Amino acid sequence: MDALQNIAEGVTELLGFEVAAISIARDDHTLEMVAVAGSPAARDQLLGRRTPIADIERELVTAEEWGDLRFVPHERMSIEVDDLGWVSDLEPTDDPDAWHPLDLLLAPIHDEHHRFRGLLSVDLPHDGRRPDAAQREQLQRYARQTRRSVLTAVERAELAERVRLADAARKIVREVSSELSIGRIVELCQPAITTGFSAVGMWLQTFDATGGGADAVYGATEGDILVPDEFKVLGREAAHLLWSRQEVAVITLASVPDIAGLVLDEDQVRRLHDFMAETLEASSMLFVPIGAGLECLGSVALTRRGPGTDWNALEGRTALELGHDLGRALVNARTFERERQLLQELRELAGYKSRLIATIAHELKNPLTSLLGHLDLVELEPDLTSSVTESTQAMGRAVDRMRSIVDDLLLLSQVADPNAALDPVPVDLTAVVDEVLDLLGVTADQKSLTIVLDVPSTPVSAWGETHELFQVCANLISNAMRYTPGGGTITIALAPIADGVEIVVADTGIGISATDQQRLFDEFFRSTNPAALSTPGTGLGLSIVHRIVERHHGRIAVESELGSGTTFTVTLPAAP
Repeated sequence: MDALQNIAEGVTELLGFEVAAISIARDDHTLEMVAVAGSPAARDQLLGRRTPIADIERELVTAEEWGDLRFVPHERMSIEVDDLGWVSDLEPTDDPDAWHPLDLLLAPIHDEHHRFRGLLSVDLPHDGRRPDAAQREQLQRYARQTRRSVLTAVERAELAERVRLADAARKIVREVSSELSIGRIVELCQPAITTGFSAVGMWLQTFDATGGGADAVYGATEGDILVPDEFKVLGREAAHLLWSRQEVAVITLASVPDIAGLVLDEDQVRRLHDFMAETLEASSMLFVPIGAGLECLGSVALTRRGPGTDWNALEGRTALELGHDLGRALVNARTFERERQLLQELRELAGYKSRLIATIAHELKNPLTSLLGHLDLVELEPDLTSSVTESTQAMGRAVDRMRSIVDDLLLLSQVADPNAALDPVPVDLTAVVDEVLDLLGVTADQKSLTIVLDVPSTPVSAWGETHELFQVCANLISNAMRYTPGGGTITIALAPIADGVEIVVADTGIGISATDQQRLFDEFFRSTNPAALSTPGTGLGLSIVHRIVERHHGRIAVESELGSGTTFTVTLPAAP
């Protein structure tokens, strides 16, 4: 404000006026005296004084236009003398050109949008006469200089305020952007918002996404306060109306905002004021809608206490921007909550499916065992014809196949159950692979397959359950043997890697088409390749492998081309 004070002093010293004062428009629609030069008595009484802009504008309507200046003769003045703040003790005369102590000489200051921004006023010319043309011209030059300085001061003040509020807003956004709980969002937001807006309380209301009315209120900064359902309903209605017009509302103990479409009767207004005064102990409230896009998701109420607690327009605009930021955070939190609920439902469904599969498999296992026992008894009969023998052998193979499917179903039900606990231990994969190769060695010899084993000299240990990781290796290696023609090669490699251990099973078999690879791990999926369909299988082996790898927080990948072999790569956590 030093520049404005210098201008005022220049007016008094160079243009011959006893008093010069400069006022700046504030957000409460008043003009505040920020610079007063000349009379010490005038300075003491005028500095910091506020005058309603409406009063000044009313005087300007009757003023004489002197270029950029406005002269209001005392006989046209409507402001009460007591409201002037200071009046000189100059004795009035009958000379029409003499200065009267109630004359007003003003230079109103407007910005490029024609908004009233300030005022230069002078009083009591040294010669006691109204300014002539030359004095007016000089005064207009000072008025233009004052305009530039006032607008610069206003812009700087608004910029400083905007920066302060923007810093608070950015802090809020940074703190809540990664949070996925509405309660946690409010917990982090409260200190930043209340500090940034000089508020004593904050309440955030989120609307029930289903429209059922079960809205939630989070807050406050000062103890637990129960918000009556009546005000929740009013808050929802007001927020929707304000969001549609992108506005905020200010409520004080003496007034309620005029929101088009919202009607409050006298009793509701009284109860609202009582709630603010007695429960919230607040003198004013800034009510801000929260939303994203066209959807209103809630509202924030900020409260202040004591005198001089008005909310300015810049705070309102910044609060509305925060409403957008919080809206995005709420959308993220709600999306996460829906995903969490969906995941829980899927887990429950998967658990039910696992129990159903296990139940069916157990129910099938008993009659299959009985069938196999009776087939064994039939085969012991000495007088069986060749056709009966062939039939019993076919029945035996069918029972064995059914038992294999049942065993796979039971295993699948275990590894696919999301509620099944994993009890990991260090597992030596080299020993597991050796055991699998011992088990499948006869098959490899019968097909004259070449087995290439690429393992380091030191043990490669994974973190998991031994029998499940054995099943992974057994299924992958047995599949490689099953779908590799005689004389082919199967390569098995184990290696420690940066983020765990790796199992690679590669073959020179019939390969898998790109189309089949998309459903390779689906339950009961069989390849569309005729060469693969000619080989018996349940369609559950790779699904079991996939579920086990997922249970161990690992990864499985496949690389293959039809007719060019297949490579499966499994990555598992290393043993600690």
